[in-house]
Amino acid sequence: MTTASALSATVGIVAGSGALPFSVAELLKARGIKPFVFAIRGFCDPAQVERFPHHWVALGQVGRLTRLMRTEGCRDIVFIGGLVRPALSEIRLDFGTLRAIPAIASALRGGDDHLLSGISGILARHGFRVVGIQDVAPELLMPEGSITRRTPDEGEKADIAKGRDLMGALSPFDVGQAVVVIDGHVVAIEDIEGTDGLLARVARLRTEGRIRAKPGRGVLVKMPKITQDLRFDLPTLGPKTIDGIITAGLAGIGVVAGRTLVAEADVMTAKADQADVFVIGLPA
Repeated sequence: MTTASALSATVGIVAGSGALPFSVAELLKARGIKPFVFAIRGFCDPAQVERFPHHWVALGQVGRLTRLMRTEGCRDIVFIGGLVRPALSEIRLDFGTLRAIPAIASALRGGDDHLLSGISGILARHGFRVVGIQDVAPELLMPEGSITRRTPDEGEKADIAKGRDLMGALSPFDVGQAVVVIDGHVVAIEDIEGTDGLLARVARLRTEGRIRAKPGRGVLVKMPKITQDLRFDLPTLGPKTIDGIITAGLAGIGVVAGRTLVAEADVMTAKADQADVFVIGLPA
């Protein structure tokens, strides 16, 4: 882990959608480090971006991005926020992108972890260092133990353990980061639709009578892949996740402590407690 004193005086935040990029920016400011936001067009919230020093960049503008990061003195870079994986045909080409096309094409041929590691390699060749949330804003990581009034019972602990085993077995295939287990049965695995889509699918299966367990049973388990580069794409949960768990009729969620991002933790915990849903950080 990189200490605050080892970080550059200005840290670049390559920002996608959601609130987390701006939570990171606020925490950096509180530590006396200047955040500079490189907001990705079509994803970042303009109203939030305007609160910080920033530049807008389009997907694939490698030359523009590296030039701006160098101008602003950002040696250290963090990637945070939601982003839909682009097709190569959707990347806006500039001269820097054209030079990096072989590396970009290679990165796009793998899974998401391969893609993000490939981007990190491109930036490293330009003299930048990609750091993780654990380096710049460890306060946003899930702690170990329950953060809600309710805790999982023995059956729910067994479901969590089964979910962890399954996600570990799937890790080499670089697929989703979440699974739903109800009373020992794996009922749904995350795919390209993401966690929100996974929970909506479970809710639909309940409505259709395909899941017969009573509401209030079953767990969502989210965890990074075993070989995942922890600087990128950490599993994330927040108030919207709790909404999905409630709609899906689940008892709660288990995530890996220190390897999961929490958005709007106070709001999320209050919502979970109100719905009698548990949120627990599992030992890494």
